[in-house]
Amino acid sequence: MTAQEAQADGVARRSAVVVGGGLAGITAALGLADAGLNVTLLEGRPRLGGLAFSFRRGDLTVDNGQHVYLRCCTAYRWFLDRVDGAALAPLQDRLDVPVLDVATPSPRLGRLRRAGLPVPLHLARSLATYPHLSLAERAKVGRAALALKALDLADPALDDEDFGSWLARHGQSARAIEALWDLVGIATLNAVAGDSSLGLAAMVFKTGLLSEPGAADIGWARVPLGDLHDRLAREALDKSGVRTELRAKVAGISRTDEGSWRVRTDSEEIDAETIVLAVPQREAHELLPDGALDAKDQLLEIGTAPILNLHVIYDRKVLRQPFFAALGTPVQWVFDRTDASGLDGGGQYLAVSQSIAHNEIDAPVAELRERYLPELERLLPAARGAGVRDFFVTRERTATFAPTPGVGRLRPGPRTRAPGLYLAGAWTATGWPATMESAVRSGAAAARAALGTLGRPQDHLFEEAA
Repeated sequence: MTAQEAQADGVARRSAVVVGGGLAGITAALGLADAGLNVTLLEGRPRLGGLAFSFRRGDLTVDNGQHVYLRCCTAYRWFLDRVDGAALAPLQDRLDVPVLDVATPSPRLGRLRRAGLPVPLHLARSLATYPHLSLAERAKVGRAALALKALDLADPALDDEDFGSWLARHGQSARAIEALWDLVGIATLNAVAGDSSLGLAAMVFKTGLLSEPGAADIGWARVPLGDLHDRLAREALDKSGVRTELRAKVAGISRTDEGSWRVRTDSEEIDAETIVLAVPQREAHELLPDGALDAKDQLLEIGTAPILNLHVIYDRKVLRQPFFAALGTPVQWVFDRTDASGLDGGGQYLAVSQSIAHNEIDAPVAELRERYLPELERLLPAARGAGVRDFFVTRERTATFAPTPGVGRLRPGPRTRAPGLYLAGAWTATGWPATMESAVRSGAAAARAALGTLGRPQDHLFEEAA
């Protein structure tokens, strides 16, 4: 039921305020409004989308960083459908990841592909011919994968162990970890295996690679992220009757004498029965009233990890694949963003996505240019001698929460001890690492908790399969 339908039917209108206009906040606002609540969404930035956004640079539309999702990301796929954006961010027909190793005397290309066979046979041929591992290492990877599939994700002990130690105990060499496990893990967890919770890593690999044959098929936006997470999201919010206020930073929340909530911005005060805080953990810590969580200061113990993105505009085409991953070089993943950015004139725009960028996140642009342009020439022979029209950098110093062992017990669920006050954000207890999927799941969970308390329908929300 939309807000307009609820009003027409005479259903009592309840009010809600969602603080934060990232994917979590958008999802929560849509979920509440679709159940008939009168919703206000407050976002301090001049646009929606959180950390998955776009901006203009001259004639180009630039994403702040490359974001992808997998077929198993059912909540984010629900979100794309909800904002009518699925056709703009299609999935591969089948998983196919080119992996180029330049540490060998002559560069060697391998591919991680799936076949149309049941799990685990869907990856058997790809692993059997993967040139970046020895025959013995490939065999041991298969045995480790079976052991990983047998883990119980509900076991809290998994959160206390690091993934690297588990892999070593299961026969994985340093090379196997670098060329396979970290190839996937760095991109999804924003951490190497030795710094990752076994629980989160096991969730990623079991869900993405060992649940269904097509679970790891990759999808990404063929348009700027702002088209999906700002423009289309705003249209969906408007249609649902959500009042969206940008440049509206929340200064505080408090209880009214009547027992409802009051949200203060620089320009207004809004009273509401339901509040969803869909902001980063440190901002949530500042806004949460005392007693709302049993151990509010634990939010400050959730670490963060940076992501660095390098943007290179060449004067000619240097890459024929839509993307590839790299070994034997500081370069991690490279994507072709030419069409999505609106670049014309025969050049090519490559985005280089660098996770776990602690050592480079504050490096000067000139230093990064000097370091990475030669690496791209090593990887892409066609780049040798090509002119570089532009080289610039985007930095997200707190791009994700750090998936370290023990982080699971620090992540709160959507409910607080304060009636009517809920939490959302990729850092909350979704069971997923800090991804767009986790953000959408958290927003749906917060809306579901609020609607359950209010006795409102929830069947319009994303519901995880049992």
